Amino acid sequence: MEAILEGISLSLSVNALLGIIVGVVLGQVLGSIPGLTAAMAVALLVPFSFYFDPWVGIPMMLAMFKGSLFGSSIPAILLRTPGTPAAAATVIDGYPLAKEGKGGKALRTVLFASVFGDAFSDICLILGSGALAAIAIRFGPSEYVILVLFALISLVSLNRGSSWRGIVAILAGVLIGCIGLDPISGTARLTFGNAELFDGVGLIPMLIGFLAISEVFTQLEQPLKTLSQRAIEFSKRPEDNKLSREERRELLPTLLRSSMIGTVTGALPGLGSTVAAFIAYNEARRTAKRPEEFGKGSLHGIAAPEAANNAVSGANLIPLLAFGIPGDVAAALILGALLIQGITPGPLAFRDNPEPIYAIFSAMLLANLVNYLVGIAYIPLAKRLVSVSKRLLFPAVLVFASAGAYAMRGSLFDVQMMFVFGLIGWLMSKFKFPTVLLLIGFILAPILERSARQTLILIDSSDGLLAFVQSRPVLMILLGVLAVLAVLVIRQQISMRRFTDQDDDGVMGPG
Repeated sequence: MEAILEGISLSLSVNALLGIIVGVVLGQVLGSIPGLTAAMAVALLVPFSFYFDPWVGIPMMLAMFKGSLFGSSIPAILLRTPGTPAAAATVIDGYPLAKEGKGGKALRTVLFASVFGDAFSDICLILGSGALAAIAIRFGPSEYVILVLFALISLVSLNRGSSWRGIVAILAGVLIGCIGLDPISGTARLTFGNAELFDGVGLIPMLIGFLAISEVFTQLEQPLKTLSQRAIEFSKRPEDNKLSREERRELLPTLLRSSMIGTVTGALPGLGSTVAAFIAYNEARRTAKRPEEFGKGSLHGIAAPEAANNAVSGANLIPLLAFGIPGDVAAALILGALLIQGITPGPLAFRDNPEPIYAIFSAMLLANLVNYLVGIAYIPLAKRLVSVSKRLLFPAVLVFASAGAYAMRGSLFDVQMMFVFGLIGWLMSKFKFPTVLLLIGFILAPILERSARQTLILIDSSDGLLAFVQSRPVLMILLGVLAVLAVLVIRQQISMRRFTDQDDDGVMGPG
């Protein structure tokens, strides 16, 4: 108890509070720049953390990470340009709502969901890090295969258009994800002798190209008179610029479910916030009372991915602090900062350095409050920045998008790829192919391939498939859940197809 009180007092010091405020402000501003990921924002502070006390430098980096996750959703909603890959799912419902003039409501929903999911995972980290880490450590390559299959099956329910177009988009994403060096043998695949492709296609150029550049190309088709109008119009009605108490209450089940998905996903090293966001979105749509509203500006479609990807920020510290295993790139950067401060994460950290650990815990909860207050003040400024004509805004989007694509690896090749993917995304939208499904297939392909091939190696070294499955009870449980999910999705698709057929025949429909 003395160590806990000492940690709380350290987090409430003037230096620690200033560090948290500075971290949140920088995180929201940097996160608003497309292409500058949350991990890159945290990386900017790592060299400076050596000069701060651990209960100042570490909370500042965590606060920047929290702020950047919210900031990345601002351009996703207002410009259809996610600041980080984790905000890609937010585009699906956030941008249509902003086009209706309800950008203020969408941003308030993002802020509320972000802080809710973040606080949920922080509490889980503090109260149950040991139990969750014990579960996560049991997950091997075979369990990761099942988790990715969960996401791929959920994609079937995500697609609102033609099934074959969705399948083609997913397969195209998987094919692009195979570009680069083979993860097992190191053999070059689909690189055509280009050394720039040995590391694979960059996720940031691909996201910016498909979501932002394709939208710019679409806008260029409009008449000059239309381009002189404002990029986003905001409604003057108060109810369109705030989130009412009743709407917050309706979102609670979605927020709780999505926060749990994000917490579990964050506790599993390697999956990350992007996967958590899409899984939560798919689950929210599957369980929604009005699933037809998804993709057209549903508040649940905004709240679900935001709660999930922010819940990862606290949960990815669970394996880090309990076992010294970073959950993602940002956690790996925090691990480096802890080691610089002489703190070795793991079970012994709570015995050897309890005060800084508890200071970090209390500072994380405090950073959530600061993130909310700063976000409330930042939303009006963000709305003002996009209240300019399209002919001024979209050239600025091209400049920032190019800078974001270049900043990831310092390569002009990434900028070129960004424009190539922008052209492909524009053509896909012309022929009604879902670009979102292509992006999800691209994100999940490397995880699925690596885990599947590692699983095959383990099966080959064991006494056969049956013995391998029987020796892993967690895998048997996940296989059962996967089978149930597949049956539910198939039944849902059959019922939706019957409804569509009846509607086309005039048997059902409005009026």
